[in-house]
Amino acid sequence: MIQSSDPTSAQQVRDKVRDGYAAIAKSQQSSCCGPSSCCGADTSEAAAQLAVEVGYDLEEIQALPEGANMGLSCGNPVALASLKPGEVVIDLGSGGGFDVFIAGRKLGPKGRAIGIDMTPEMLAKARAYTAAYRERTGFDNVEFRLGEIEHLPAGDNTADVVISNCVVNLSPAKAQVWCEMARVLKPLGRVAVSDIALLKPLPPQVADMVEALVGCVAGAVLVSETRQMARDAGLAEVTLTTKDDYVRSMTKWQDPLYQKIAAALPPGESLADYITSLEVTARKPRRACCC
Repeated sequence: MIQSSDPTSAQQVRDKVRDGYAAIAKSQQSSCCGPSSCCGADTSEAAAQLAVEVGYDLEEIQALPEGANMGLSCGNPVALASLKPGEVVIDLGSGGGFDVFIAGRKLGPKGRAIGIDMTPEMLAKARAYTAAYRERTGFDNVEFRLGEIEHLPAGDNTADVVISNCVVNLSPAKAQVWCEMARVLKPLGRVAVSDIALLKPLPPQVADMVEALVGCVAGAVLVSETRQMARDAGLAEVTLTTKDDYVRSMTKWQDPLYQKIAAALPPGESLADYITSLEVTARKPRRACCC
């Protein structure tokens, strides 16, 4: 598990993650939580297939600016959030803008979708796609901000919904991330997170692999720990749902990163024995006592 109270260690983790995602943004390696383009497969097709497998509608994927779907999803927090027109949504770790652009269509011209990412290269991609989004929708309702999810560049009580897709597990200070979600939410605001979680602790040889960290595996915590962090942040109505089909679909991918991780597991065991895709929903009480 990665949950460090050592500022130096925490910064090292952030630097590794930032470097890994910068490389992904520059197309220098395979996606962190999805299929790669190895063996000559078409990356956009693989990314679209993954998105459909985790619950996105093909039509909304095809309506995205070209390149916005980078195959980094492990669930569909936008659908989980049941967004309403006019709401304000903050996406933690927005990458190339995939969920922000999908959310923006649902929010309509009076809503606002705000993506936050700590990797400048990802932010540049998302901002570059914004013009195409505006042209297709006629909406000027999305924006992207540089920042860490442990220190969100957003005011208190400003969001109706906080979403995140396969990102919280990468943070070295997950409890603080949950506190930040609660801080920026309006009273009765809600959380919809798709993430990777552990069913049991990872073997040390896997937990120490940088590849596993950027691959959304080594940074994961137990399902029970996620529930406790959400509650400790002052959130209520916390519901967790495991989705094993996402992890099992990894066996279909000829991704060298996941092959390397799988090879480091004890004989006879697979990634599905250790990790799961997890949906988390919660609500900020009307009178909250946050971190």
